[in-house]
Amino acid sequence: MSDGSVRWLWAALTVVAWLVFTGWTVWRFRAKPATAPQPGATLIVVASQTGFGDELAGITRGAFADAGQPVQVKSFADITPADMTAAARVLFIASTTGEGDAPDSASGFVRKVMNDQTDLTGVSYGLLSLGDRTYAEFCGFGRALDGWLRSTGARALFDPVEVDNGDAAAIRHWQVELSRLTGSVAAPDWAPVADTDWRLVERRLLNPGGPGEGAWHLAFEPVDGVLQWVAGDIADIGVPSPEGGLARREYSVASLPADGRAEFLIRRMRRPDGTPGLASGWLTGTLQVGEIAPMRIRANRAFHGPDAATPMILIGNGTGIAGLRSHLKTRAAAPATGGAWLMFGERTSAHDSFHDAELQGWLADGTLTRLDRTFSRDPGDGRYVQAVIEAEADSVRDWVARGAVLYVCGSLEGMAGGVNAALEAVLGVEALRDLVETGRYRRDVY
Repeated sequence: MSDGSVRWLWAALTVVAWLVFTGWTVWRFRAKPATAPQPGATLIVVASQTGFGDELAGITRGAFADAGQPVQVKSFADITPADMTAAARVLFIASTTGEGDAPDSASGFVRKVMNDQTDLTGVSYGLLSLGDRTYAEFCGFGRALDGWLRSTGARALFDPVEVDNGDAAAIRHWQVELSRLTGSVAAPDWAPVADTDWRLVERRLLNPGGPGEGAWHLAFEPVDGVLQWVAGDIADIGVPSPEGGLARREYSVASLPADGRAEFLIRRMRRPDGTPGLASGWLTGTLQVGEIAPMRIRANRAFHGPDAATPMILIGNGTGIAGLRSHLKTRAAAPATGGAWLMFGERTSAHDSFHDAELQGWLADGTLTRLDRTFSRDPGDGRYVQAVIEAEADSVRDWVARGAVLYVCGSLEGMAGGVNAALEAVLGVEALRDLVETGRYRRDVY
């Protein structure tokens, strides 16, 4: 056998071994049925919309495991009152999405458990509430959860810890409370995931002359060469703050590791006085090609895609095409029999047909089964993306009946509410609620 043949054989064996290991890992962590909480263990219950809550739940679990104390983590989607009463204590990590809403994974808990007469006398709990003060209902879900827990007779171990946009001091407060519970000496300040350096290698304006603010395609390459994420994950980028240090901003990743770089679609925002927004201004103007930005990419399981045989309906507007593009790239990279339907809305077809050549190519090769776009400023159109749902109601119902999963990405104000209302009208309120609670209606809105 030639040297070249030997190398090819070893390469093939390596790939096979990797596939076997990957399959075993997926089976181990996803195929196993959920287990009941262990009596006497600390139970961590998490509801996360963008993955940050899941990250903190993992670190919290580690604090108890390091102290040699039994601990389990469960989603709000899987928890019952009996689980809570069986635990030694319950720690809730509750994100708020939109204007005071619970994450999609907790919607069933809110409807079935929080609206019921529940007696949790004897249950001790702690609450870490994640929110963003730029929204009127800061930590709205966490505060509603705390009020409900107190009404059931549960006893708070300490005052709720509220975190504004990942504030390190608040997370440190949570860590101190955990150290008191575990009896361990406080560890160094938590760092959920360390930043790494990413070099800006491309920046391109996608809508020159358009009626809206500039939307820029940006691409970053990791200085250390490490590329690891899946479609639906989120990049947390540190931008220089006038007060010193870094301000954090989250963006949907529009590419895959196979592309060799993390790509984004970022619109330059404007303050009331007309100056560029802190993060968007720095990323689309101040930061120069070749310069470095600190970044970490976080798993966002709430927006991960289904298997290739499952149909997908992708709905978005504006820069929301970024989070949907990564899913289409995943479908393009491997045979997908389920089909994919993209509904997308923007201002004008002449300026805002983002990634048009790529979308047309996917439509031609079958990656995209359908492509429906609306342009609100075009004469003869004037529609928003939710109009497609209404106009194609029969087709939407057919796709959902075939098991389609719905993915919505884009602006919270206007688009997300309009899409939700259109889906309720087409599918029915109860049917849409069931899609949310079974993980078939997933949203990444901002």
